[in-house]
Amino acid sequence: MKALTLFDLAFRSMRKNIKHYYLYFFALIFSVVLYFVFATLQHDPAVLAQNEQMSTAFLAAGILLIFIAGIFVVYANSIFLKRRSREIGLYQLIGLKKRVVARLLVIENFLMGIAALVLGIIVGMLVSRVFLLLLMKLIGYDLMIDVSFSMTAVIQTVFVFIGIFMFTTIQMISTVYRNTLLSLFNTEKTGEHPKKPKTRNAAFLAILGIALIVLGYLISDNMLNDLFLFNILAVLASIGVGTYLIFRVTIGWVFYKIRDGKAGHLGLSNSLSLAPLMHRLKGNANSLTIITILSAMTLTMLAGAYSFYYATEHETRSQMPFDFIFEKNETEATELSKEFDEKGISYTHGAIDLLVLFGRMEEGAMPVPSNELYIAIVSDKQLQQAGSDIEAPADGSAIFYSTSSISMFRDVIEMPLTLHLADDEKTTIEIAEYAEGNSINGTMLYSQLVVNESTYEQLKDQFTATGQAEMSRVDGFTITDSADLEAASEIYVQRYNTSGHIDYYSAYQRAIETNGLLIFISGFLGLVFLISTGSILYFKQMTEAEQEKKSYGTLRQLGFSVKDIMRGIIKKQVFVFGLPLVLGLVHAIFAIKVLSSFFQSDIAFAAFVAMAMYTLIYLIFAFLTVGYYRNTVKNAL
Repeated sequence: MKALTLFDLAFRSMRKNIKHYYLYFFALIFSVVLYFVFATLQHDPAVLAQNEQMSTAFLAAGILLIFIAGIFVVYANSIFLKRRSREIGLYQLIGLKKRVVARLLVIENFLMGIAALVLGIIVGMLVSRVFLLLLMKLIGYDLMIDVSFSMTAVIQTVFVFIGIFMFTTIQMISTVYRNTLLSLFNTEKTGEHPKKPKTRNAAFLAILGIALIVLGYLISDNMLNDLFLFNILAVLASIGVGTYLIFRVTIGWVFYKIRDGKAGHLGLSNSLSLAPLMHRLKGNANSLTIITILSAMTLTMLAGAYSFYYATEHETRSQMPFDFIFEKNETEATELSKEFDEKGISYTHGAIDLLVLFGRMEEGAMPVPSNELYIAIVSDKQLQQAGSDIEAPADGSAIFYSTSSISMFRDVIEMPLTLHLADDEKTTIEIAEYAEGNSINGTMLYSQLVVNESTYEQLKDQFTATGQAEMSRVDGFTITDSADLEAASEIYVQRYNTSGHIDYYSAYQRAIETNGLLIFISGFLGLVFLISTGSILYFKQMTEAEQEKKSYGTLRQLGFSVKDIMRGIIKKQVFVFGLPLVLGLVHAIFAIKVLSSFFQSDIAFAAFVAMAMYTLIYLIFAFLTVGYYRNTVKNAL
């Protein structure tokens, strides 16, 4: 009889234990495909031709993807090793030395790694075109493109995953050398004998967990003040610790109270739901907390990216109400008008005089100390002649416009308020409204006060006479037909853009490129993260199903039907997937509420889309888990 080599033993072990290997193998292939797609896009000529910064963005995102994929693979490997702990113990029991068992696992890991790399790169090459087409669509590039094979991407992917495989190899060797035979055979039983929590301590910590989360929510409602950075840290700390205590103490304490209330008579359904959860809460608290917090952060990131992209036109127009402006350059404004007339481009043009001076809002008007503002006072009549529909109050008060950093406080500033203008007589003017966007293009770097014509003339006479303000002139153009915007922009950029003021169409194109790239990377990474966390929960539940298979067989022998047993299992899955889902959604709602302060437009729809996708992914994994449990219960006999 031919003696078996380690390679032979490794092949036999892999064939016989395919049900243990496929989870880890799936995790490897999934991670390789995702990273190879990113590496391909990073080095693709079509991407580099658009903007070299895109390649840098993909490089940075790739590093984050390595982190996510690495955690996913290492976690899948730990579950894989736990499910094979008895097998590893048996190898040692029949006389194989730890050194030999470790070499066997290393060979298996090497073979799976090679196979995963080959299959992952092949699949990645097939799907790369789909992702490249999606990216180009998002950034507004409509021409036909082809994905070129990138040897650089292949080499980069191989080197990255060699690093990850080395880490998992160390993990395997550590499992062999650090565990005794007894611990290997008892691995599946760990965490099954929980200690009853001390009543007072548990009650205090349980309530503290809820209180910390509520405190974090309250702080998030008042984030925008001079302690903004401290508030961010306080919210993260209180919600993070509170969430951990919810999973680590609060839920267990509530379950013990339920059990005590039933005098220990839980019944079949509760025995299959509450009891397993109580037994494994300690081991699951860390992972559930991390999944919940990072899911909330991911949802916030997705909502922000989605809002940036779909509000690009609105945000750009809010900052740049005129398609073109000339500052103190009447000659070029006249020449542009003539060229537009020659090209048949219809437009509205008007000259706007600006009264430029310094001012300061009254103390206490904003949540942060009020700094000196560089202000341009504008007549609503001149704006209307230039094509704007702004109309200032007739009583002499003003409308305030600014998209600078103070715009994040627009919704919390109480109106009306007093603005002090910089002069010896301390002239003040009442601001009746803080309007959205700018009244003149934001490239002018002024905050703007729009007043009626008579008020403007009065202030102009007063401040120019004392030399405390300077006059400036802006020529504003608005293209009547949006179909002419691209042609008009080309004329402006090629011949008249000498003042440094970008035109609206060019600004919009830059923004759509940047935001398209942002939503692509954020959506890709967010989807990867949500699928990874859902898979981790799914893997854990599959492992628990295998561990409890004998119990299900016993219950079936006692006469309980599959339907009876599944009632309790479904209750358990509602908790396992439902609580992180609900907590993650609630955390995200408050985070998105803070994020909305940085947008001129409403991000509610974007947040709803991100949350719906998050919920759908978790529901899919929950249904897959229930299906796996159902098959396990059916096959228990």
